[in-house]
Parts: sequence; C-alpha cells; structure tokens
Amino acid sequence: MAEKTKIVLAYSGGLDTSVICRWLQETYNAEVVTFTADIGQGEEVEPARDKAKAMGVKEIFIEDLTEDFVANYVYPMFRANTLYEGEYLLGTSIARPLITKRLVEIAQETGAQAMSHGATGKGNDQVRFELGAYALDPDIRVIAPWREWDLNSREALMDFCEKHQIPVDFRRKNKSPYSMDANLLHISYEGGGLEDPAAPADESMWRWTVSPEEAPDEAELIELEYVQGDPVSLNGQSLSPAAMLRALNVLGGKHGVGRSDIVENRFVGMKSRGCYETPGGTILLKGHRAMESITLDREVGHLKDEMMPRYAKLIYNGYWWAPERKVLQALIDESQKPVNGTVTLKLYKGSVAVVGRSSPSDSLYDADVVTFEDDQGAYDQRDAGGFIKLNALRLRLGAKIGRDYS
Repeated sequence: MAEKTKIVLAYSGGLDTSVICRWLQETYNAEVVTFTADIGQGEEVEPARDKAKAMGVKEIFIEDLTEDFVANYVYPMFRANTLYEGEYLLGTSIARPLITKRLVEIAQETGAQAMSHGATGKGNDQVRFELGAYALDPDIRVIAPWREWDLNSREALMDFCEKHQIPVDFRRKNKSPYSMDANLLHISYEGGGLEDPAAPADESMWRWTVSPEEAPDEAELIELEYVQGDPVSLNGQSLSPAAMLRALNVLGGKHGVGRSDIVENRFVGMKSRGCYETPGGTILLKGHRAMESITLDREVGHLKDEMMPRYAKLIYNGYWWAPERKVLQALIDESQKPVNGTVTLKLYKGSVAVVGRSSPSDSLYDADVVTFEDDQGAYDQRDAGGFIKLNALRLRLGAKIGRDYS
C-alpha cells in the first residue's frame, strides 16, 4: 500500500472544508492534519475539534491568534492608513498572511508534505494563501481542491456529504444567503442578491452595526491614546491590541459606524461587489490620521500618502511576505516614532469626527506661528513674497515665451 501523504488543511469545520478533508483523505490517500484559527470571527471554534475527530483526524490544531492578528498584522497595516481603492480596509486580506504562516509552521512541525485551503478558483484568497506559502517555504506543495474537483455546487457538496457520511449539519433553516468572512477587524458579505451591483443591500444582512438612522440620538465622545502610531488606551484604560479592537467594534457598531458597499477589482481580473462592516477599524483610521496630522513632518506624511496605495495593493494581492512589503513596512514604522499623543473622536449616526488632538512631546503645531493675532515676530510675513516669486519663476518664464496655461 502506498505511503500516506500528510497534508495540513485550513479547517473551519464548515461544509466546504469538511468535504475537502474527506476528499483529501480519499484522493491523495492522505493523513490530514487540521488547523483552525480563532482570529475573532465571533463563532465558537472548538466544535471543529469534534468534527475533525469524527472524520478520523488525529492531529488537530486549534489556536487563539487574536492578539497576534491585531498586534502584528492589523496595527502595522493601520500605521500606513491603508485603504485599497480608497475604500476597503482589507479585513479579509490581512488575515490571510497569519493563517498561512501557521499552516506552513504546522506542516514543518508535523512533517507534512503539503498544505490545503478552501479558497475557490475565482477569488483572491487562493492567491494570498499560495503566494505566502511559497515565500515562507519554497518547497511546500499546495493543494487547492476547488481547482481540481468537479463539486461545483452546494448540492454537489451535500451529496458528497451524504455519500461519504460526513458529519456536518448544513440543512439549517434561515441560513444566510451570503458568503461571509469574519474576523476581529471586519465581517464581509458577498454573493446572493449582492451580485447585482444596482440592488441595495438588505438591512437585515448587517450583523455588527445598527443602521445610522437607528443609532442613538446623542453623540458619544471617546479618547484614544497613541504610542508610536499604535493605540494603547481607550478613555484612559490601557488595552491589549485585541481588547482595543473588540471595544471599538462595540462602540462603532452601537453608533452605526463602519458600513461600506464596494465594487472592487480582484487580483484575478474580475470586478466583485462586497459589503463590509469594519466599525473599530473605521475609528482607528480616523484617529490615526488625526494623530499624524500634528506629529508628522509634512513631507513624511505626504510620502506615506503616496506609498499607501502601493502598500494596500501588496496586501490585497497577497504579497505580505514579499520583500518590497517588508521594506515599505520598515519605512512606515520608522515614520511612527513621533506619533504619540491623544485624539478625541465623536461617534454619531454612522460618522466619526475628530474633536481634538494633542501631543505634548511631539506636536509640530506651533500656535505662536499660525496665529492670526500678533505673533510677536515668530513669522515674518514679508518672507512670503520672495517664496512666491521663486516658486512662480518657471511659470513666468513660460508665459514670456507664449506658453498657454489657460
């Protein structure tokens, strides 16, 4: 009998990955090792253990990675004020490098020759998982069942379950019509009625946030303290990264903050409509930009803004472990050393507004220079004349020879 192949599977315990587990066992004569990551998806992950055991899996890894996720992936991304295509806070994208890293590590720890995932052949996640895996272990084999098998519908998956006696319970009533992905940063919705980009999303779809119309009529003020670009306390209470994001998710959700409805460009070439709830992340982005506004040098801030779209695209396309992302991260992290102080924000009916910001040790804002009142000689307004003439020189020379700037 052929020697068994050992494969580490990213396993949720849901329908798709349960079918994949059995399919790998049979198709590859494989011993499957399952890995289930708790990254704050809001659902109990322990049931995956019993499901894996029922399928004959002997090595089962279930790990709480929430602190690692926020501290080493979400926070570094937010130091760059990252938005993909100006709107998407990359909640799904930023989780994939962490999951991939642990899959590769577990493969090495258990002597597995391959890893497998449940991403489809149409989406971005297959690219993110596999680019990351090859960057971390160039010799690892990646098996993507959705690109190999002929189980191309939910009915086919259910038939496979019945034929192979897979212990899954997916004939539940009131199941969401959407494909959803959740972690501590966001929850996403795709498919169903959302495939028509002209159709509004149903209000009943949203799970983390109240509608802005139903949010409290009274605004709520919160204060965030930042140290080197990362939030460390909320309203004077020190919080770990995961606890901070959980608390901000609750606050943002209460006030209807963080909903977005986007048509984005997938790396594989198609456009896709998705809806996202990112309440805590929306608050963090606003607070961080406010903190930088008084602590960052002008040209450093502008340089970061110029690099951000490239950085966002690297994360979205699956290049977190690529050398160019690491180089950009080093520059971003260096820029954050003076980003220290507090920001006061107002949450009200779907909006986040900056109310105040201060940095006793690192603020570049000088009231004596900027004042409209007597600045006591701090700024000589006559200097502006020479500054303007020097910057206008090339325009004047062009105009003299007839260049038309109108």
